[in-house]
Amino acid sequence: MHVPKRSRGGLVPLGHSGTRRRLAGSLAALATAAGVLSACGSGGTTTLVWYINPDSGGQAAIAKTCSTSQYTITTQTLPQDANQLRVQLARRLEAHDSGIDLMSIDPPYTAEFANGGLLAPIPQAEQATLKQQSFKGAADAATWNGQLVVYPFWSNTQVLWYRKSFVQKAGLDMNQPVTWAQIIKAASDNGGTVAVQANKYEGYVVWINALVSGAGGSLVQDASAGVDAKVTINSQAGEDAAQVIEDLAHSKAAPPDLSIAQEGQAGSAFGAANGAFMVNWTYIWHNYDTTQPDVAKDIGYTMYPETVQGQPARPPYGGIGIGVSSYSKHIADAQQAAACLVAPKQQAAQAAITGNMPASPAGYQDPAIQKLFPADLIKLFEDSVNAAAPRTVTPYWSDISGAIQSTWHPPTSVSSSTPSASATFIHDVLTGKKLL
Repeated sequence: MHVPKRSRGGLVPLGHSGTRRRLAGSLAALATAAGVLSACGSGGTTTLVWYINPDSGGQAAIAKTCSTSQYTITTQTLPQDANQLRVQLARRLEAHDSGIDLMSIDPPYTAEFANGGLLAPIPQAEQATLKQQSFKGAADAATWNGQLVVYPFWSNTQVLWYRKSFVQKAGLDMNQPVTWAQIIKAASDNGGTVAVQANKYEGYVVWINALVSGAGGSLVQDASAGVDAKVTINSQAGEDAAQVIEDLAHSKAAPPDLSIAQEGQAGSAFGAANGAFMVNWTYIWHNYDTTQPDVAKDIGYTMYPETVQGQPARPPYGGIGIGVSSYSKHIADAQQAAACLVAPKQQAAQAAITGNMPASPAGYQDPAIQKLFPADLIKLFEDSVNAAAPRTVTPYWSDISGAIQSTWHPPTSVSSSTPSASATFIHDVLTGKKLL
C-alpha cells in the first residue's frame, strides 16, 4: 500500500520517494543543525542517541543501565504533544538524518513510520522473543504487515479513578461495573465533576475510540485497504459514544475547562474539592502523594466505565514502542540496545520512576512494581490492558485522528449527528477531497 501523494495534516507524506528527495534537500540544514549525530566517543565507544518522550527520568535511567563498553546511550527529549512528536521525528528521518538511532513512538504512528521505510527491520529471532515476552495488545500495536516493527516498551491503559468519600456520599456501589451515565448522574446530583481528556488533541480521540469500542463498534475497518478502508464511526456505537459526550458536556458534572482538558488538567480537576471521578492513565496513583496527600488517601479505582450498560468496557490503550532508525549509522548496536531497553527488568525500572506500566507480564511481576502498587490495582491494570481498545493500526491514522478532532470538538457541539458528519469528513480527507 502506498501513501498518497498529498499533504497529510501539514506533514509531507511518508513513503513517496520523489517527495523524500525534495524534502531531503530542503531540510538538510535542519537535520544538520538539529541533529545530535551518532559518533564515536573517547576510546572508540559509539554514542547512540535515543529520542524519548518527556518523563520524570525513567528513560534516561535505563539508558544508562543499558549502555555498554561498546556504546553509550544518550537521550534527547521530544515534544509532549503526540502529533508534534510525530512531526519532529518524521521530518528528521525524511531528511535521512543519521542523528537519530533510537526513538520512542506512540502506537498510532507506528504503521506510518514502518510503511514509509523509516524503521530498520527487527531481526526475526528477536521478533519471536519480543512476541513471547509482551502482552498481546502490546505486540499487536507494534505490528505492521505481520511483522513487529518496534520493540514494545510500555503498555499504558486508563482506569476509572474516584474519590472514595464522594461515592460514599453518593451511595454508588463501585464493586459493580458502572456506566458513564451512572457516574455523570452521580456527580451532577451531588456537586461533583467527571474529569476526562477533551481538548482538541490525540487524547480526545483516545476517549472517543474507547467509547465507540465499548459500544461494540469501531472507527475504521479493513485498515489495510488504505484510503479505501471502511469508515464505521457512523453507527449505533458511534451514536452511543456521542450521547455520553453530549450528556457530560451539558451536565453539572462537566469541569469548567472540559474543552481544553488534557491529562494534567483532568488531574487538577480531580484533585479539587469537588473532584469525584476521572479517567486517566496509570501514573495517577502516585500523582498526589506529596502535593495533596489527603487526595492520595481518598483515591479509589475500578474498571473503565461502560458505554452501554451490560457491555464490557474497552479502556484506552496507550504505550510506547522503541524504533530503530533505518538511517542510523549503527543499526546493529541500536538493535542490541533496544532489546536491552525493553527487557522486562528495564520496563519495570522505568515504570517505577514514571508510572508508565510495562508491556510485559514479567515486568508487572518485578519487585519494583509490586512494591509501588497494591496487588488489586496491578491486577486491574493488567485486566484493563487485556481488555483495551487500540486505535486503528494504519499509516493514515494522523488523517483519521485529525478529522475526528475537527468534527467532534468542542464537546458541547457533539450530538447524534456528529458520527455521520465525522464519517463523511474522514472519507473526504482520506480520498483527498478535503484538507484538514
